[in-house]
Amino acid sequence: MRNPAVQTIVAELLELLRLERIEENLFRGQSRDIGTRYVFGGQVLGQALSAAQQTAPAERHVHSLHAYFLRAGDIRLPIVYDVERTRDGGSFSVRRVTAIQKGQPIFVMAASFHVEEPGAEHQLSPPEVPRPEDLPETPELDAATLARLPAKMQRWLTQRGPFEFRPVYPRDELRPTKRPPYQQVWFRLVDRIGDDRCLHAALLAYASDFHLIGTATLPHGISYLQPNVQMASLDHAMWFHRRGRADEWLLYACDSPSAQGSRGLARGSIYDTGGRLVASTAQEGLIRVLPGKEGT
Repeated sequence: MRNPAVQTIVAELLELLRLERIEENLFRGQSRDIGTRYVFGGQVLGQALSAAQQTAPAERHVHSLHAYFLRAGDIRLPIVYDVERTRDGGSFSVRRVTAIQKGQPIFVMAASFHVEEPGAEHQLSPPEVPRPEDLPETPELDAATLARLPAKMQRWLTQRGPFEFRPVYPRDELRPTKRPPYQQVWFRLVDRIGDDRCLHAALLAYASDFHLIGTATLPHGISYLQPNVQMASLDHAMWFHRRGRADEWLLYACDSPSAQGSRGLARGSIYDTGGRLVASTAQEGLIRVLPGKEGT
């Protein structure tokens, strides 16, 4: 029997991504408080892609997106998405999306859509890691540790989210140690949904913002949970190679080739359980260690 609480969590996310159409090329999305200080970047990515998909020809599917985060989003307010139909060519369509709050752009994205056609095909093999069913679920923090944290951080760490994550090499974010700049994390939506390809693409965009830039912090033994660490996504790129389902296990293999100038770069490859490369990602983020503050 399906868990009603789990179904509700997933239904809330799906509703968040469907958007309200207020004009031909204008959409409104609500914001969801998941315990972050500002609107979660994956929410804006998923909603912007959803808006773009609703204006693209039905036979064309997203193959890439490139986005910049301009301002922090206010979690208390809805977001308006203004879609520009930049081009509809013979086999490609391009859409430009601007996310707006309080009359100012907080995010811009260009997305390209392509009709399916045959062609040469290859991919890099996935890393050899344990299967998700052979990995333990992420343990809950003990009550004493939680009590020492700010209320908003407690909500972030304890709130049941719509995605389940099983890291191959778990890390204690409250007491991080230095390790090489790569990680692999299995993830999936916690409940089954239908076959809507556009919805699964928007869900993958949403989930792709988890764990990615955090990979750049691994060699430095710092964590976004520390009060002296300031982190924010600056941009996000994603390429959709093959059709994938967000409600089935996917492996997110991430690495960080560089960090410098208070910025870190991370790259990701998303594979299904059959080893097919579903999508690739890249992101640069702010990683600023503030002076004069103690860590957790």
